[in-house]
Amino acid sequence: MKRFLTISLISLAILTSAYKKPDVYEIDAEKNAYVHNNLGLMYVNEKCYYAAIQEYKIAISLNPNTQATAVYYNNLGEVYLIIGYPDYALDCFERALKQFSLNFKYYKNLAKTYKALGTLDAQITKYSDNSNPLNKVMLGVLYAEKGETRRAITILDEFCMSEPDLIITPSIKNYIKELVSLQ
Repeated sequence: MKRFLTISLISLAILTSAYKKPDVYEIDAEKNAYVHNNLGLMYVNEKCYYAAIQEYKIAISLNPNTQATAVYYNNLGEVYLIIGYPDYALDCFERALKQFSLNFKYYKNLAKTYKALGTLDAQITKYSDNSNPLNKVMLGVLYAEKGETRRAITILDEFCMSEPDLIITPSIKNYIKELVSLQ
């Protein structure tokens, strides 16, 4: 009886330990978009810009309408600026700001693009409208790109005073410090 019990316990242990749960693959577009964005960053570091552009486009198509998409658009726009296509970069930076308007880097990149396109004065006129408080941010950055540092500091400081609790405000304050140190 002892022998039968021992054999059955050993065989039961072998049977249960040999069972392997089958692999189940989950397709997660957000995770894959993140991976493609990171591949794009790697390609930019290696100066393989065409591959980086393709990776960013894949990331955008996998995750089209989230805050992370703004990062992907911004990265794509930066590559377009590097390779000398500011007209393509313009669309990317505008879409990044549309997705998430509280990242100061997007404003600076958009202003660089306007400068590269030679449309700073037209954009200053456009953003002089005070219907949206964030227009002041863009206006201040445009004046800084134009070389009117004092005016830029004044406008950006007014924004910081009127909107002290926004998450973009500390970045603007740091930018104001940079502008002041340049004078």
